[in-house]
Amino acid sequence: MIRHRPSGSGHPYSVDTEQRDPVDPVAGSPLTLGVRVTPDVDQVTMHWDDGDGVTTHALTRTQRRSRGQTVDGGHLASAQARVARAAGGFSVTLDGLAAGTHARYRFVGGPDSAPESQRTRWFAVRVAGWRAAADDTVAADQAVGLVPGSVEVLDDGERLLRVRFALALADGEKVAGFGERFDALDHRGASLDSVVFEQYKSQGAERKTYLPMPFAHVVGGRGWGFHVRASRRVWFDVGQTRGDRLVIEAEVDAQSTASGVLSVVGYEGDPHAVLDAFLAEVGRPEQLPDWVLRLWASGNEWNTQTEVMRQVDLHREHDIPVGSVVIEAWSDESTFHVWRDAQYTPREDGAPMRLADFTFPADGAWPDPKGMVDELHARDVRLLLWQIPLIKMRPHPRGQTRHDADAAVREGVLIREPGPDGRLRPYRNRGWWFPLGLMPDLTDERAAEWWTNKRRYLVDELGIDGFKTDGGEHAWGRELAYLDGRRGDEANNTFPVAYAKAYGDLLRRAGKAPVTFSRAGFTGSQSHGAFWAGDENSTWEAFRWSLFAGLNATASGILYWGWDVAGFSGEIPTAELYLRSMAAATFVPIMQYHSEFNHHRTPSRDRTPWNIAERTGDDRVLPGVRRLVHLRERLVPYLSAESAWAIGQGTSLMRPLFFDWPDDEALWAHPLQWMLGRDILVSPVTDEGATTHTATLPAGDWVHAFTGERVGGGADTRAVPWDEVPVYVRAEAWPALAEVFGS
Repeated sequence: MIRHRPSGSGHPYSVDTEQRDPVDPVAGSPLTLGVRVTPDVDQVTMHWDDGDGVTTHALTRTQRRSRGQTVDGGHLASAQARVARAAGGFSVTLDGLAAGTHARYRFVGGPDSAPESQRTRWFAVRVAGWRAAADDTVAADQAVGLVPGSVEVLDDGERLLRVRFALALADGEKVAGFGERFDALDHRGASLDSVVFEQYKSQGAERKTYLPMPFAHVVGGRGWGFHVRASRRVWFDVGQTRGDRLVIEAEVDAQSTASGVLSVVGYEGDPHAVLDAFLAEVGRPEQLPDWVLRLWASGNEWNTQTEVMRQVDLHREHDIPVGSVVIEAWSDESTFHVWRDAQYTPREDGAPMRLADFTFPADGAWPDPKGMVDELHARDVRLLLWQIPLIKMRPHPRGQTRHDADAAVREGVLIREPGPDGRLRPYRNRGWWFPLGLMPDLTDERAAEWWTNKRRYLVDELGIDGFKTDGGEHAWGRELAYLDGRRGDEANNTFPVAYAKAYGDLLRRAGKAPVTFSRAGFTGSQSHGAFWAGDENSTWEAFRWSLFAGLNATASGILYWGWDVAGFSGEIPTAELYLRSMAAATFVPIMQYHSEFNHHRTPSRDRTPWNIAERTGDDRVLPGVRRLVHLRERLVPYLSAESAWAIGQGTSLMRPLFFDWPDDEALWAHPLQWMLGRDILVSPVTDEGATTHTATLPAGDWVHAFTGERVGGGADTRAVPWDEVPVYVRAEAWPALAEVFGS
């Protein structure tokens, strides 16, 4: 076999063995053409026909690439191992291609005994070139500060493929936002892009994110921000190449003669005004019920009713109040809408089922889901269930999963892709998690309702309170075909927005609040539920990365945000890291802990307070967490009122300090500080072994929340026990908040 896919798998950061690189050839740059082969093929040549005759090029053997995914264990390791075992390939590189060249090529090869026994079809290609373009190619208002004469386009003679232009940056301006970013708050001097991607751990080192947005604040000068109105991929050179310019390059699809092929809007004013204007355009958050503001608890090994209730009992036994529990490993891991071990007659038509269709064996994993939900509600605990937006197709599906897959094809509710013959067929997930799964087009209202109606009995009859809408990053490839006619390059980034919306709509139809918990998102996600920062190890570095992620996300309008306290993966955190992280999480919108599946090995890697206490042997853990969670309980009314205020003002509940003090240069030297609502300033301890901490306070009168001591603006240094994050309250608000802090 010889296989060539011009666009590859669609992985945004890695070149596949069998693809064209770059996918759109550019004049003056080398073009590499690759194939993947089976072991019987030991020689391959390429025929290149550019209209002046066919030339033949010999390919050289290359090692199979693995799509750039690095793992250190966990749920992606086995998938990575399968990729590494695959066969190799061949490639050839062409130079000196001229703009406007139209060509076709194919590959032939085989074993020594039959060197041309296999061949591919012919593939067409056009070579594009960069050229200067008129300023009106970019529709930009005056507030954006477009640099005159900076516009260029990548033109293949028929279509514009990209547009590039520059915005002016003044001395001293800082650039923050771009969605959830893990490595810094000020991105000036860096380069980044906006593409939804599942970066499994080490997001700060890799500079990749689940939740990008082509939106940013520019702070410290005239006061402004901008939004590139695009769902296709956009790249940002934020003063890295040239210090006084922010260079933006975006994918487009327009006729070569078109103007206004990309719209960029500017917003003027302080960061509050900038965010308010952005949210007015893309959608505002919706206030969620107060239980969302209490402690969330979960662990991937809480995979039976007995274990869930045991953990809830332990919260009560240790006097650590919990507001909601997330069960990830509840389903049959196949349909993702049927409880594991449930007995039922599969519906061959793929229609939704009701609770009465199921029998739950007494010796099964979930003998009485309805009774469990009712008991949790009686204890004032809400329940969310984990979801994945795929129909699992490996191993070969049977029973209800098979019927669901057949019905999805029959009903025409799937994302599709072109097959080898050019005809559309169901898209098969190209990612490493649930490979080859079918993907419903949740951007389509009919398809979304078809999909979520299968889960409706969970809400209507069992009383489920929300869903963890995980894994919204699986739409890979620009050639994907969505039901509304958009291609993948335009629609893929919007999928996770629609995913959360679909489940929120399901909850609304049942008269419930639209509580979803997502890690992936894009512009427009602001209107749909809560978010967490994704998968990370239990390290101090990851702790800091997560806080940067939260500050950039909330600066971009994500109101309800949190992260897995002290990390969810790998060896458990130290007692110090756990308490420092728990103390910081007390003062972010979503306070939740979670742990990865560890195959029930001992000792346990659960991130419950009692397991951390037992594993570390540190007697400060349980009383420290108890104190913090009770403080959080007292804080809920404030958080609820301030959420309503933030939504009404078009700002965020958790905000970097530049929102309220955009001209205070000193605050940027200590970026991991934030305001929580209007009156609370948080300055977390993020360094291992610290016994004292210096907070940098803006001008004004403040009260140290745990001593009642009044302090002024500037540096404030004091001792910091592990279970006490440095918190300061505006002096005028202190009488109303003193009781919250036990003062």
